[in-house]
Amino acid sequence: MAAAAAAHLLCPAPAASPAKPRQQLPTRSRRTHGAKPSRCFSCRASLGPDGSLAMLGGPGSRPAPPMRRPYLREHSCLIFPPPRGRCPLAVVKFLGGAFIGAVPEVTYGYLLELLAREGFLVVCVPYNVTFDHEAAAREVFDRFHACYDALLASGLPEAGLSAPDIAELPLYSVGHSNGALLQLLVGSYFAEKIPKANAIVSFNNRPASEAVPYFEQIGPLFSQLMPMMEASPVYSVARNASGDAWKALFDLAGGFIREYDQEAMVSLSKFVDQLPSVMNQVTEGVSEFKPTPPENREFCKNSYSVPNTLLVKFSVDAIDDTDIVEDVLRPRVDSIGGQIKKVILSGTHLTPCIQDVKWQVGSEYTPADAVAQGLKSLALNETRVLSRTIADWLRSL
Repeated sequence: MAAAAAAHLLCPAPAASPAKPRQQLPTRSRRTHGAKPSRCFSCRASLGPDGSLAMLGGPGSRPAPPMRRPYLREHSCLIFPPPRGRCPLAVVKFLGGAFIGAVPEVTYGYLLELLAREGFLVVCVPYNVTFDHEAAAREVFDRFHACYDALLASGLPEAGLSAPDIAELPLYSVGHSNGALLQLLVGSYFAEKIPKANAIVSFNNRPASEAVPYFEQIGPLFSQLMPMMEASPVYSVARNASGDAWKALFDLAGGFIREYDQEAMVSLSKFVDQLPSVMNQVTEGVSEFKPTPPENREFCKNSYSVPNTLLVKFSVDAIDDTDIVEDVLRPRVDSIGGQIKKVILSGTHLTPCIQDVKWQVGSEYTPADAVAQGLKSLALNETRVLSRTIADWLRSL
């Protein structure tokens, strides 16, 4: 997964600019996550005399300038709000796959934008890779709720949403690959403050030897090579590379990232910085995920508490474990009076990571251009179908 996903890391990141700090207000009392939204106070004020949607600010006001990027940064999370003036349907917590989940604005930007356009307030929680899945699940739980509590306290003024607007919304979650596993673990470790529904995409919970090819050889090899790497001047330069150096590197790699700012470089640095940590765990003797895959399955079988679950698998995915987790979850979901649904869509394990890369046609339009554009259109359509499938299922709740 990591090797395949690395080829997709140089995808176009949305234009970004440093977010203005917001004043933290006292936390308001929280409403039940499963409550149905009754009204949207900020959006209700934007209705015209005939009930149609008008621009925020009332008659005669200037249209709000478009956001420079599709996401905001709050409390170490990325927030993709729905189009301004549109009442959100729900808050959706999103977790991406291993490694690539550390830079979701680069690797999942297109899918997250699509979900936001469907009317959801998407809160994406970046996380670092570790062999301790329990620690990772608790980390993303704490990180998400720090952000969520801030939204419940002071709203999201940059998107025209007040605190009451957000407090009225149900909470759902979406996870891809390793992020799907973490969403299930969150729904099993915690009985409160969990989502009303989980959309689990390309679930993967394999032993380290299967999830990471040649895993058994990595530790000894890395132990032997690390002293030579640390002594190399190239290693020193790489660890101390400035933003300009990284920018040049990505320019040479294809120029997929259109704009750079300090925040984008922080995200990319986090992605690079987590690699030595993972390798250090291997050299220290870590040989398996904790808890082990069988332990995860047993725990979810007995403790999973999210009532509604959508399982999504793709037609071409050699590392998908959706069928296994369906057998594990179905008796548990039935016992708590919930529902579970499985769908199979056209695509691959990396369909959620496909980005809308601008294909540059040369001076002459060649057959290669036609093939590339056709494949791009097909891949983007599969991502759009995924987004619509998740959105339609969440609406049905």
